[in-house]
Amino acid sequence: MRQNARMERVLGIGGYFVRAADPAALTAWYRECLGLDGDEHGQWRQGPGPTVFAAFEAGTDSFGSPAQQVMLNFRVRDLDAMLAQLRAKGADVAEETQDMEGVGRFGWVTDPEGHRIELWQPADPADADAGA
Repeated sequence: MRQNARMERVLGIGGYFVRAADPAALTAWYRECLGLDGDEHGQWRQGPGPTVFAAFEAGTDSFGSPAQQVMLNFRVRDLDAMLAQLRAKGADVAEETQDMEGVGRFGWVTDPEGHRIELWQPADPADADAGA
């Protein structure tokens, strides 16, 4: 399908915002457990690589709690190492992982405020290592 050349398009994800009972503690958890080191305004320069935008069926169990309407997905270089790091820090890490041929490997962690987060190790190492 050919796109209208005059159509304005988004450039990328400009932010992801979550409600938190304790924003400072949740921000610290993301920094200490996932290495998300934003500045005083929360700006974080992510590495280049693919970003997926996909709609899921309303009844999906992929997001954890049915009350969670969206799920954040982070690209990682080494899923096993990231999951081990999170477990060592006492994070709520799901036991299961999932492999999707040609797409990559997935694992999940739930942050201290109950948001389920997906971690994705792309099948193409260049997609994961682009920001390393």
